[in-house]
Amino acid sequence: MEIKILITEDESIVRKDIEKSLKKMGYNVVGYADTGEKAVELARELKPDLAIMDIKLKGEMTGIEAAQAIKRDQDIPVIYLTSHSDEATLAKAKISEPHGYVLKPFKEIDLHTCIEMAVHKHGKEKELKIENELLKSLSSYKQSADYLFVKHHARLTKLNASDVYYVEALKDYVMIITRDHKFTIHGTMKDIEKKLPHKTFQRVHRSFIVNLDKIEFIVSSELIMQDIGKEIPVGGNFRDELADRINIL
Repeated sequence: MEIKILITEDESIVRKDIEKSLKKMGYNVVGYADTGEKAVELARELKPDLAIMDIKLKGEMTGIEAAQAIKRDQDIPVIYLTSHSDEATLAKAKISEPHGYVLKPFKEIDLHTCIEMAVHKHGKEKELKIENELLKSLSSYKQSADYLFVKHHARLTKLNASDVYYVEALKDYVMIITRDHKFTIHGTMKDIEKKLPHKTFQRVHRSFIVNLDKIEFIVSSELIMQDIGKEIPVGGNFRDELADRINIL
């Protein structure tokens, strides 16, 4: 895929040098601006894949302000190409969270590497954003559903709730256990509890939720899960609620 780049540089000689180097490296320079205001306008019009931005520009808008506007409104990654490396400038630049920072005079290999890394990182960020939005929509509209979508090997895998034996909390993670697989995800027990069907799942411990249909034995204060033989403790605060839900002869 040919990467389209917008250059913002107020010194024409430097801008031509950047453009020449980019074309030599196989990039498509779709436009250039000499002010922050013009950069924001062109980003909206041309929709480049990446913007290269000098920090100090003529006009009222600085390169940092332009970069923030472009990232916010167009979701376009920005690389700073600047001769300024003082701590104050770096501190201001960090706030805008650029995808790269290259000092002038630049080496073509450094600029090339920075561009490729920025485009790759931004692509991954977009994938994650889409995935998170999907997960959010699923959690909003599919609470207590008969299935879950679990992130596994960089994709969302549909998991039938009936296949889940138990869920275990591990610090900042939650582990979902089936007969043949373990899925480790970011989340809380409270969130998972909402998404599992209430008719078959029960919280039995602050660290465990079990599928009632998968319990084979109850020994003292422990549940033995069928097929896998996992022993799960029953917390004192959950005993009465569990007793109300199981049939004891």
